Amino acid sequence: MTRTPPTVRKALLTLHLVTSLGWLGADLVLLALGVAVLRGTDADVVYPVAALIGTTLFAPLAVAVWVVGVASALLSPWKLFRYRWVLVKLLITTVMVGLVLFLLTPNLRAAGDLGATLPARDRADLVIAPAVSTSLMIIATVLSTYKPWGRMRPAGPAARRGRPAVAGRA
Repeated sequence: MTRTPPTVRKALLTLHLVTSLGWLGADLVLLALGVAVLRGTDADVVYPVAALIGTTLFAPLAVAVWVVGVASALLSPWKLFRYRWVLVKLLITTVMVGLVLFLLTPNLRAAGDLGATLPARDRADLVIAPAVSTSLMIIATVLSTYKPWGRMRPAGPAARRGRPAVAGRA
């Protein structure tokens, strides 16, 4: 198996950090805009801006973070399924990307179209979603920093010893 050169791994890590920080920044902007509307700012002004940020910045950054993160994991010693923290991060990011693409982005577009006529319950959703997303991004960052839980266990005893299983042995 060939090793990925350190410069490639560092470039991927840098790209992952930059896209993740961009995603977090866009998330915080959406949160601020949602709170601004709840505090009385004109929804006809704010929601079209939120829709623009969500569709042109937030959604593409979410996809970029996922793609670069998977590539980085596959080309690094961490791999995707070797350590629990990497797998949990992958699951969190995958769920978040799905929610961004299939729930939040359409809701932001609808809010941009409806403006002040958007129902109150939907206005709260446009604050709750980025708040939850920001929290999950912080959790993913903590996982990357502390790398808890150690390695995943190999499939069986033979795999733990690095040998093929022998028939008749458990």
